[in-house]
Amino acid sequence: MEISASLVKQLRDKTGAGMMECKKALVEAKGDVEAAEVVLRKAGIASAAKKASRSTKQGVIGSYIHAGSQIGVLIEVNCESDFVARTDDFQGLVHDLSMQVAAADPQFVRREDVTEAALAKERDIARSRAISEGKPEKILEKIVEGRLAKYYEEVCLMEQPFIKENTITIGELIKSKIAKLGENISVARFVRFKVGDTGAAEETSESA
Repeated sequence: MEISASLVKQLRDKTGAGMMECKKALVEAKGDVEAAEVVLRKAGIASAAKKASRSTKQGVIGSYIHAGSQIGVLIEVNCESDFVARTDDFQGLVHDLSMQVAAADPQFVRREDVTEAALAKERDIARSRAISEGKPEKILEKIVEGRLAKYYEEVCLMEQPFIKENTITIGELIKSKIAKLGENISVARFVRFKVGDTGAAEETSESA
């Protein structure tokens, strides 16, 4: 069934869950907001969203070297306590996230981190492509926004489909761990090294 943007916003305002989670819950609940809230609560997503503002000052720096030693990753993942940072669940999450970075090569942690320059360039490319395809002027902006959403999915870690289970995003994976462990969890930063890719290493040293 078709789920309206106003319904999604209503559920999001009520639970604090992400737009995609809200839409999925509403589809499952056939448009019933109260039932959709129950779906989110059962999945632990609503409670996870409420923990998102809590400070994360503990955590670990994880590492991963891909087979063949051509690609390596360092990633900092934070939580609220040293106790949770030492749990197998948290350590497993850090390992999965480092493997994700190695395999999917994200450029940013979240969409809010995408630079204005990168966004403007991608928007211009999407618009020029739509024009060259002969798309009507009145729907150009809608097409551009749709392609930008796909761009975010490609370059932002939190938006990427999880390599081990592509029906969920990395953001949703982390929320499930927040719900299970009872603490807020956040990705602070990561760096991906590839043999011969000196440009990335130079950018990292310049930003340090």
